[in-house]
Amino acid sequence: MRRRLLKGSALVAAACVTSLLAALAPSATAAPVSAPASQQSAGHGTSPSLKRVGYFTQWGVYGRDFQVQDLDTSGTAARLTHLNYAFGNVDKNGRCFLTPTPGESDPWADYQRPLDAATSVDGVADTDTQALAGNFNQIRELKAKHKGLKAMISLGGWSWSTHFSDAVLTPASRKALVSSCVDLYLKGNLPKDGVRGGEGAAAGVFDGIDIDWEWPGSAGDTDTVYRPEDKQNFTALVREFRTQLDAYGKQQRRHYELSAFVPTADEKIDAGFEVRKVMRDFDFVNLQGYDFHVSGEKTTAQQSALFAPGDFSVHGTVESWLKRGAPARKLVVGMPFYGQGWTGVTGGGNGLGKPATGPAPAKWAAGYADYKELEPLVAEGKFKVHRDLLRGHAWLFDGTTVWTYDDPLVLATKAAYVRARGLGGAMAWSLDGDTADGKLMRALDRGLGR
Repeated sequence: MRRRLLKGSALVAAACVTSLLAALAPSATAAPVSAPASQQSAGHGTSPSLKRVGYFTQWGVYGRDFQVQDLDTSGTAARLTHLNYAFGNVDKNGRCFLTPTPGESDPWADYQRPLDAATSVDGVADTDTQALAGNFNQIRELKAKHKGLKAMISLGGWSWSTHFSDAVLTPASRKALVSSCVDLYLKGNLPKDGVRGGEGAAAGVFDGIDIDWEWPGSAGDTDTVYRPEDKQNFTALVREFRTQLDAYGKQQRRHYELSAFVPTADEKIDAGFEVRKVMRDFDFVNLQGYDFHVSGEKTTAQQSALFAPGDFSVHGTVESWLKRGAPARKLVVGMPFYGQGWTGVTGGGNGLGKPATGPAPAKWAAGYADYKELEPLVAEGKFKVHRDLLRGHAWLFDGTTVWTYDDPLVLATKAAYVRARGLGGAMAWSLDGDTADGKLMRALDRGLGR
């Protein structure tokens, strides 16, 4: 009965999306809600298909105890087309690197940590004589089990975009940066640490590179350097990546993919991206589809609404990239597997758009909770679910605390939008926020169509 109700609600939501497309995006109404045959996915190895991209966090193997194996046991790996490994870092010399540096690099998690049989994808314990262990080896095993699954190394992220601007100032520095990343991650030439690492140790683990520079030409984390010329230098960096990936791919007789995580705000797009130029070299880009509002703000608000006239939204982000010349088929919509939360909310009503005293308490970080933390709050009756089906978002409210998040119904709505607009697929940040049985990824996969 529960599955039937969810399916019926999803159909209502999809109908709402279709109606809103007609009202808000007339140019899109010619596209059917069901994906054209050329975009239907028949599983891994079928091309073209709607992409299902998910980020796996390096640090999640510690406190959250979310291992690569969990992607297999949850059913998520079978539903992904791309697994993005977060993150690789660039040092002050403008090179990709993997040396033990607290807060900057973790080769132990990446390729040195041995896993026992119980936590290994293939059920075989790592030995003390193998060159590759850790997450990289588990990704290799995952790909062997799920043919066609691609793994991308994501470079940067919010905390590790510090040195991008300095690293791309000249043709020589860009060439050296890209060469170091190709050597480390695609050729797999890892630093030697006892038996671990060495030339070619991680060859074949990664199938491409994802650039997560946050943000070229505009402010990011407090120590991240940015300058006006980042915009042109980013274009040149992307061109250099494409050139070197194609050259190495020719040697290997294969195609290495290139993607990026890109922002929602118009000012950040215009400050850092020559959209028409860079999109020629990208296989696809992952659009920021969340953190439209965050728990550090003084008023509660949606963080990932599909439609929000006059505010940030998924639809607004898609339109911003389309009108600047990005092909729809290369736009992959980012979706959160977590919620943004506020506490000390006053003013009554449903809690949204109300003043708050600060970020809500949570397990890992104030104001940020994995979906698997939020789901029990509903099941236990501690929070009431509020929905705006027309705008495509949901939130929880208990009278004093608000959490704005995406649940399976919201994801189904967004998947219908992706198909209706002829977009490239969906991306999830991050997979460790899902339930043990992969409930969110399953809903997203079904919505995109198999």
